[in-house]
Amino acid sequence: MCGIIAIAASERRKDLGLLLTEALKRLEYRGYDSVGIAVIDGGDLYIAKNVGTVESVAKSEDFAAFSGSVGIGHTRWATHGAPTRENAHPHVDCTKKIAIVHNGIIENYAELRDMLKSRGHTFTSDTDTEVIPHLIEEIKSSGLDTYSAFKKAVSMLKGTFAIVAIDSDDARKIFFARRVSPLIIGIGVNTVLASSDIVSILPFTRNVIVLNDDELGYAEPGKVFIEVINGTPVDIASRVQRVEYSIEEFSRGPYEHYMIKEIREQPYALSQTISGLVSARDEVDKSIKILRDSSTIYIVGAGSSYHASLAGALYLRYHGFKAHAVVASEANIHLRGLRAEDAVVAVSQSGETIDTLLAVRESKKKGARVIAIVNNPLSTIAREADTHIYMRSGPEICVAATKTFTSQVATLLYLGSTLADDSLRTPKALEALKKLPYVAASIIESTEERVKVLAKRMSSAQSAYYLGRAFGYPISAEAALKIKEVAYVHAEAYPAGESKHGPISLVVNGFPVVFTVIGELDELIEGNIEEMKSRGAYVVTVLPTNRVTPTIVNNSNEVIQLPQVPLEVSLVTYVIPHQLLAYYTALERGYNPDKPRNLAKTVTVF
Repeated sequence: MCGIIAIAASERRKDLGLLLTEALKRLEYRGYDSVGIAVIDGGDLYIAKNVGTVESVAKSEDFAAFSGSVGIGHTRWATHGAPTRENAHPHVDCTKKIAIVHNGIIENYAELRDMLKSRGHTFTSDTDTEVIPHLIEEIKSSGLDTYSAFKKAVSMLKGTFAIVAIDSDDARKIFFARRVSPLIIGIGVNTVLASSDIVSILPFTRNVIVLNDDELGYAEPGKVFIEVINGTPVDIASRVQRVEYSIEEFSRGPYEHYMIKEIREQPYALSQTISGLVSARDEVDKSIKILRDSSTIYIVGAGSSYHASLAGALYLRYHGFKAHAVVASEANIHLRGLRAEDAVVAVSQSGETIDTLLAVRESKKKGARVIAIVNNPLSTIAREADTHIYMRSGPEICVAATKTFTSQVATLLYLGSTLADDSLRTPKALEALKKLPYVAASIIESTEERVKVLAKRMSSAQSAYYLGRAFGYPISAEAALKIKEVAYVHAEAYPAGESKHGPISLVVNGFPVVFTVIGELDELIEGNIEEMKSRGAYVVTVLPTNRVTPTIVNNSNEVIQLPQVPLEVSLVTYVIPHQLLAYYTALERGYNPDKPRNLAKTVTVF
């Protein structure tokens, strides 16, 4: 989940520290516990790192003063070792010639650390990463060159990793390796780069190579060498791809936070998703054939992607298909009975989520066909699936998913409605799905000011319930996750009928209970609203205009009316007021919604 950047320039750059800083700012959504850089200048290695945000550490450690031709940077989400200066990356060897940045987990670090200590190496951190530079140093002492020592060290590591190293003994090169954790190489005119994410390299180039598992190599301006760890060389020319994104798409523009920018981008993102599905006939047709030929459909996701999977699976079951949503971190249990005649749909914004990726690999081993729904067509999950659907939502920087969640649900419903229809290209729900951008825009415009007022009330809450029946439950689950993620309100989602079986015991005067009424299979929800109100709950009801009744009005403190639309549209768009509520509640509580504590955008560790 950490962010990695490496830059090798054809000549000494006085602004190398600034270039690394700007790249790290674009990677900060991957982790912001601590930050560090290392550069080689005049044959010497210089390190600066500390706890804090990129902006604060760059200022306190004067990153701008660093010059050189080769440098690496890292923004950390702590796994091994607390967020401290000592545990911040980069890490170095005893000679302070080799510097390493790393994303992932080295499973055998304790064993390696003990061996290296017995050989006289001194460690200064609690991290698993620090064994890597010492291991390279130890292997180099036998007379090997830097790359040979790096390759041998990588072969000794167990676990997941994206590693970039520099060595003042070989000062023009960056050395890199990847296993599971994402890593790309950017090829510019006078610069070569390595990074966890495309966003950090766009100011330099759009030409990238996405590394596969167990590939490693080195790069310097004008030369890139990549091989598989077994020694098989990689044809560089055949692997270079051009990125569609522009750097402007990653700009926050006039918005105070990325989260509100991405909420308001949903009409455009949904239009891109639907138009992409209409035009991507080969991918859609292949996906539909896989689903149609399958016995059981498993939809796998984590976090918001799991809630999208719940909506997609419920929609398929509603149309008579055998479908199940699977939380990715427990897929090894839920997919134990997977058969070759089954299909797996892997849903992942980044396409790099480790639990989802492992589910994909296990599914492939069992012979099942895999469809990936991703927002990054160059991602590992997209490349390893039998086919993938690219959502075209545009870059999402805020840790909390908003526009990618609605695009995921829209994509699943498009596939579901197409599967349920007689014709592959004229699903009955297609005309309804084409209305998504307009309905999303209408909901943002009609609810935002009212939600701002409601956020003042919610900001004093310590806990809340989010309840819905049938199709309302996946939206309630996502709504509860959003306000937990960014506003730190303890919120739990339940099927509304289950609230009587325990949860209602916590309801006291003023306890917030938020209902989402979709309009399908919601006949009994009025009774649930009345039950909560009778126990003093502060009831908020989000529902279509045609479902507003005297009972609901009389038993709700707030009623947020949404357009009466087909099920396929409400399942996608009715989450928007909840996204806005989470955002404005975070602001009322004084929190930055773009940087929720303890969270990172892409979870690439177990």
